[in-house]
Amino acid sequence: MAGRIVLLLACLFVMPQVQAELSDSKRALIQELFPSATVIEDKLPDFPVYPVYQLQELLGYAYETIDHSRLQGFAGKPISMLIGLDAKGRFTGIKVLNHHEPVFLHGLGEEPLLEFVDQYEGHSLQEQIIVSTSNSSRSGRTSDGNVVHFDGVSKATVSVLIINDTVLSSALKVARKKLEGFAQSAPTRAKPDFYQPLPWQQLVERGYIGHWQIGSESIEAELGRPLSDYPMDIEPADGEPFAELFFAYINSPMVGRNVLGDDGYRRLMERLDDGAQVLAVMSRGAFPHVSREFVPGSSPDRVGLTQNNLAVEMRDLNLLDQNLEFRAAGMPSFEAGNLFRVGGNAGFNPGAKANLKLNVELARNHLMVDRTSLDIPVQFSEELFETVEVAPNPEDTRQPVWIGLWKERWWQISLLVLGLTVLTVFFARQKTLSRNPKLVHRFRWGFLFFTLFFIGFYAQGQLSVFNIYTLFLAIWDGFSLNVFLLDPIIFILWVYTFVTLFIWGRGLFCGWLCPFGALQEMAAWLGEKLKFRQIKVPEQWHRRLILLKYPILLGLVGTAFYSLTIAEKLAEVEPFKTSITLFFVRHWPFVLYAVGLLVLGMFIHKFYCRYLCPLGAGLAVLGRFRLFSWLDRVELCGNPCQHCKNECGINAIRKDGRIDYDECIQCLECVVILEDDTRCVDKRLETKKRSRQANILATDAG
Repeated sequence: MAGRIVLLLACLFVMPQVQAELSDSKRALIQELFPSATVIEDKLPDFPVYPVYQLQELLGYAYETIDHSRLQGFAGKPISMLIGLDAKGRFTGIKVLNHHEPVFLHGLGEEPLLEFVDQYEGHSLQEQIIVSTSNSSRSGRTSDGNVVHFDGVSKATVSVLIINDTVLSSALKVARKKLEGFAQSAPTRAKPDFYQPLPWQQLVERGYIGHWQIGSESIEAELGRPLSDYPMDIEPADGEPFAELFFAYINSPMVGRNVLGDDGYRRLMERLDDGAQVLAVMSRGAFPHVSREFVPGSSPDRVGLTQNNLAVEMRDLNLLDQNLEFRAAGMPSFEAGNLFRVGGNAGFNPGAKANLKLNVELARNHLMVDRTSLDIPVQFSEELFETVEVAPNPEDTRQPVWIGLWKERWWQISLLVLGLTVLTVFFARQKTLSRNPKLVHRFRWGFLFFTLFFIGFYAQGQLSVFNIYTLFLAIWDGFSLNVFLLDPIIFILWVYTFVTLFIWGRGLFCGWLCPFGALQEMAAWLGEKLKFRQIKVPEQWHRRLILLKYPILLGLVGTAFYSLTIAEKLAEVEPFKTSITLFFVRHWPFVLYAVGLLVLGMFIHKFYCRYLCPLGAGLAVLGRFRLFSWLDRVELCGNPCQHCKNECGINAIRKDGRIDYDECIQCLECVVILEDDTRCVDKRLETKKRSRQANILATDAG
């Protein structure tokens, strides 16, 4: 009896907790995702989703992305969203629950983020969703058959790509687990040793290569009007098809070696990443599978691929040339041929049934367009494949997000690496080059313009104390290099800065690679040209003020461990986001602060860098472990000569002539002076001494 009472009490305590799991606020959000819902159940114990019903009919499922995807955002923390997915695999809406993306929290505001996620509503997992970046030729919500282009968010490319990957990967998990028709077939792979040389016709007859065609009468029936009604020349000749497609799974040696040749197949496989799958599509007739406007290396606009009711990504590899071409014996000529990488978030099972969709759009005039979508069954011969006992989930083996970002920004990366290489060579040969003051000054100003306009304004390569937050929090929560690889420009700059800290100290970044530092340098130059009175901070006050940035750094980093949200707000002590990221287009207090620092810098040289910059403080601490002190000093430096100290705008030279590497920005002005026979006191005295000795020798000779 006592045992039953204890069990009853336990149930009474446990049951309210289970029922309370779905809070009123979350229930209200799910109701917004499914307006017609009458029943919203608690999260299932075996799979974290909330079933949603209208009476007895299942409408779909709501779920939190954090239960299905732990992909870290730009700030090092996952972006938490509540997503509605109906029973047919369509998004009913997305609600952002929590995030720490700095560009939205304290920059652009959250409105662009909410507008971006609103684009998913009504779209299906059967569509291939591509996020258009600021560098893309497409923009806005456009649809090409099975491919849907979403408008990205300028200045937040990394964040929206992470959101897209999180949304699709989590939705695929839910669809495969809970939705009818989305379950995966038994996984297969190409037999590695199955091969014999065959001509084209036998490859087609045995089902190793797929074949499909449609004639004029059939396409006219689909469109509801004769092809002669269209102004473009799309009527095929007698006996020729409107469209004829051949498709082949190139990973299979039986297919790949016969179609590309042994050498071509080997070179293609060597160039592909592990797990990459390639589908060849070739077509002839009046309507090929790609249009004349098709851009190599992109996703096709006329043809798409689906499997298990999911859109499978297709992207042209752009590898076909004279060294790699279709060369099967007896192969007919084609209007178009491509090698497509297939898979993406949905993955691709080559031995299972799939469908190609040929999207036909024919314009009758400038206003009227007729459209139809043709399903092409894809089922290759079972002889090509073998069953895989254990297949990893596609979301676990798919290509990391950062790889696509690096490929997309390849030319920016190349230009940055070239610039850093030139800067490294210049610094390595600074003593030789500094003998030509004009060369040094022109190079410095040229590189400052490169830093401000390319690295800063265009490539968005402004390092920030926020990156230090991300590093410490990543170490604290479990380090993952993928977080830092999401922005290639920032990653390369951080690696370069970190390495050079131990060679030249803090100054190489602060004086040459910081976009806001370059902006301050230009403001200081403008102040001098406008003849503003330059304020020299007294030495005793200068030595105290330069310490101010260190407690600012400690306070910011310490706060990040307590509350990242508070730390993000306090990080506004940096004017980088306002000036470099947002081009001063922001709420007026932030703009006033950033502009005020630049105006102050027109009177006090680089005021922010010297006294307030927490990033500079962090770099100065690491810079103390530098291996070399590159800036030479001579006996007269500081005793009595003060010329270099007076010329040092940032006041990084002490009265005794020693250089304060914690404050030095490596502008090289003191090096130029030291190598100049007309400006360096030591050099001038040495010149006079040699001249006097020459006069004495000349007199003696006389």
